[in-house]
Amino acid sequence: MTTFNWTISTLEYDLTENNSVITAHWRCTATDDTGEFSAGSYGTCGFSADPEATDFVPYADLTEEIVLGWCFAEVAVENAAHEGDLAMQEMSASVKVGIDKDGVEASLQANIDLQMTPVQASGVPW
Repeated sequence: MTTFNWTISTLEYDLTENNSVITAHWRCTATDDTGEFSAGSYGTCGFSADPEATDFVPYADLTEEIVLGWCFAEVAVENAAHEGDLAMQEMSASVKVGIDKDGVEASLQANIDLQMTPVQASGVPW
């Protein structure tokens, strides 16, 4: 079994907009249950926040869980917006790029699987 550890490395925020988060830098590290094999991925998730919104969270009140939740939710919002959900379309206006959590985890799992059971090698016969 593989364990996936999601973290936010840093946040970029707009000093002119009540410290609104505009970019979250994330990292996901996958480790197999033996601890022998691991893989990682790093990326960003973009936002354009509205400090006047009723659900706005002040910078000082943010937690890693809140920001990761935003990043994971953005893909769902974007997908629903394409399916014609008007409320989701309004929410997606503030979304730039979300994290495809399942896709990242599947890619890291595939990497670990190849480490455990390689299908290629390198070297020379002499």
